[in-house]
Amino acid sequence: MKRMVFVFLLLSFVAAAQPAATYRQGHSHMGEGFNEGPRQKPWEMPGVGHVSFAITHKNPETQKWFNQGVALLHSFWYYEAERSFRWCLQLEPENAMAWWGLAGSQAGGKRAKEFLQEASKRKGGVSERERLYIEADVAGLIPDLGAKGDEQQRRHLLERLVMKYPDDLEAKAFLALNMMGSARMGAELLIREILAKAPDHPGAHHYRIHNWDGKDPEFALVSCKRYGEVAYGIGHAVHMPGHVYAGAGMWHEAAISMDAATRVEKKYMQDRQTFPFENWNYAHNKNYLAYIQAQLGMEKAALSAGRQLMAAPRMEKENRRGDAFPLHMEAQVILLRTYVRFGRWKELLGPEQFEWDSEKLGNKVQRAYVEALAHTALGDTVKARKSLEALEALKEDVTKKNDYFVKSWYPVMVREVKGKLLLAGGKTLEGLTELGEAALAWGALLREQNDPPFYPSNVYDDLGLAYTTAKSPVLAKAAYGKSLELVRNNAWALTGLGEAHTAIGDKEKAAEFAGRLRHVWSDADAPPIAAGKAVDVSPGPQRNYKKTTLAALGPDLWTPFTAPRLDALDPQRKKVTLEEYAGRNVVLIFYLGQECAHCLEQLQAVAKRKEDFEKRNTAVLALSSNKPEDNADSVKIKELPFRLLSDERFENAKRYLSYDDFERLELHSTVLIDTKGKVRWAQRGGDPFTDFDRLFKEIDRTNKSSE
Repeated sequence: MKRMVFVFLLLSFVAAAQPAATYRQGHSHMGEGFNEGPRQKPWEMPGVGHVSFAITHKNPETQKWFNQGVALLHSFWYYEAERSFRWCLQLEPENAMAWWGLAGSQAGGKRAKEFLQEASKRKGGVSERERLYIEADVAGLIPDLGAKGDEQQRRHLLERLVMKYPDDLEAKAFLALNMMGSARMGAELLIREILAKAPDHPGAHHYRIHNWDGKDPEFALVSCKRYGEVAYGIGHAVHMPGHVYAGAGMWHEAAISMDAATRVEKKYMQDRQTFPFENWNYAHNKNYLAYIQAQLGMEKAALSAGRQLMAAPRMEKENRRGDAFPLHMEAQVILLRTYVRFGRWKELLGPEQFEWDSEKLGNKVQRAYVEALAHTALGDTVKARKSLEALEALKEDVTKKNDYFVKSWYPVMVREVKGKLLLAGGKTLEGLTELGEAALAWGALLREQNDPPFYPSNVYDDLGLAYTTAKSPVLAKAAYGKSLELVRNNAWALTGLGEAHTAIGDKEKAAEFAGRLRHVWSDADAPPIAAGKAVDVSPGPQRNYKKTTLAALGPDLWTPFTAPRLDALDPQRKKVTLEEYAGRNVVLIFYLGQECAHCLEQLQAVAKRKEDFEKRNTAVLALSSNKPEDNADSVKIKELPFRLLSDERFENAKRYLSYDDFERLELHSTVLIDTKGKVRWAQRGGDPFTDFDRLFKEIDRTNKSSE
C-alpha cells in the first residue's frame, strides 16, 4: 500500500486584531445565519445568463453583483447566488434588496426567514416596486410579519407587482416560477412575454422546461436547446434539458445533456476546491445520466456512474440537496436499477456491491426485494421465498415509518415478487394476475417518481415478458405498449413489441419496432438485433451521444484536486512544505490560536488519537496565526505530538479556502491530502471538527483506493 500524508488544517478563525471574544470562537459577528454558506468573495462567472434587475443602491458595484445573484437564482444555483448577495451586503450593509436576495438563495428554511426579516426592517429605504418583492416573500414565508403567510397570498402580491410594473421582466419570471406546473398555460404565457423582449432570459427558459417536464415535454424543446447555450456554465442549466429529452424518449440527446452537465460540475469542483458532497445537483445528475445510459443499452457506462458515486468522498451531512438521498444512496439506486434491468443477478447478490445498513428500514426493504428477484431469476425458489418472507415481515415497520419512498415502493415490491414466484412455480394464471396488479401500481408510481425512477424494475416490461413466455403475444403486445406509453422509446418495450408482432404475423409492425430499436441502441454494449435501417420517431432532431465530443466542458471522471501550496513556519522558524511529507498523509490545523478554548480541546482530542493517525500513516500539522515564538513558548500546547505551524498573514488559510473574505476572519478547516498531493476530503466552517471516526473512515477509504 502506498503511504499517504493526511493534512489536518485547523485554521485560525479570527484575526489577532479582532477584539471580540465571540469572533475568536470561530463564528460570524453578523449572526448565526452567516456561519453557513460561502465564505469567499464572488467572481464574474461566465455562462450564467444575463438579467437586469434594477435596485436602489449607492455603490454601482452592488448592482453588478445583484444582477449576477438573480441570474444564479433563476438557475437554482443558490449557493453561488448567496455568494454574490453576500458581497452586495459587504458593499452596502443596509441594502434591503441584498437581504432579500440572501433570503431567496436559501429556498426556504430558518436562514431565509432571518434574512427576510432583515430585508423587511429596511424596506422603507427602497422603491415601491422593491417593497412589493420583499412583501411578497414575507407573505409566503413569515406569517407574523404580515399578510396570511401562505403561497397563495404570495402569488397575489406577485400578480399585483406584474400588473403595476408591466415592464419588469423579473417580476414576470418569478410569477412564472410560482405558477409553473400548477397553472401551466398561465406560466407559459408569461414566459412568452419575457422571451419576446429578452430571448435569452435564463429564468424564462428554465421555468418553461420545468413547466412542461413530465407531461407534454415537446412544448419545451425550443427552450431546452437555448437554455444550455445561455447558461452553459451552470450544471443544472445543462442538466435540465435532459429531463425533457428523456421524457420525450430522445435518449441520445438526453445523455448528451446529462453527461455535459456532470462535466461542467466536475470542472467547477476542480476550479473551486469543492467536493461532490458539497454540490447539490451532482448525485442527482449522475443518477439520471446512468438511467439514460441504461436506456441506450450502455450497461458498462451506467454501472461506472454508480461506482464513481460510491467511491466519492462523503460527509455525514451529505450534499445540499436537502433530501433523503446522499451520494452513496443515489449510487446504490444506480447499481440496483442497472443490475436488475440487465439481469445481472449473481453480481447483485455479491455482498461487496452494496453497503447495506441493517439499521435503515429502506435498506432492509430494498435488500429483501432485490434478493428475492435474484433468487427467483436464478431458479432458487427456496431462497426466493425466504427473501419474500423477510420482505413481508417488514410490513408493520413500513406502516409505522414516516417514509414516503418506502411506503410507496413496498406494496409494489411485494406484489411483483409474489407474481414472479407464482410464475416460477408454474401457477401461470395466478402469477400473471398478481404481476398485472403490480404493473398497474408501478405505473402510478412512475408518474410520481420519474426523476429518474428510483424503483429498480419496469414491471410492465416484466409482464410483457411473462405473457410472451405464456405464449400470449396479444397480451404481451398490450403490456409492452403500456410500457412504451409510460417510457417513450424504451428499448425493452421496443424489443418485446417486435417479438409480439412477429408472433402475431404482423411483419411490417415488427420491422418498424426493430428500426426504432436500432436507433435507440445504436451504441449499446450488445446490440440485440442484426444490422438494418435505424428509425428515429422522436419529436425533435437528435445527435449521436457516442459521437458527440464533450471533453472541452470538463473531465469525464471526478478526481481529487491538487493540494494548494503549503508554506508555513515551525516554532524554530524553519520553513515547512508538503514536500517534506511525501509518501504520507499531511494534517494542517489552522486553528484559532492559543486564546481559543474549543480549539485547544480539538488539539487535545487529536493528540489522544495519535496511534490511530500513525497506524494509518498520517502526520498531523496544526496552523494558526500565532507567531513562531508564541508556539515555541506555549505551555498549553507544547506537549502535543504534532508540529505547530505559524500562518501570520493567513496566506495558507486563504489558499485552502479557510478564510472569510466578507468578514476578514479565518475559519476552522480539516483537510485530507493523499500521497500524491491530492485533496481527498475537507471540512470547513465555524466550529472545530472532532468527529475523528468519520475522518478515519475517509482515510481508510483513501488508503484502500491507493492499494
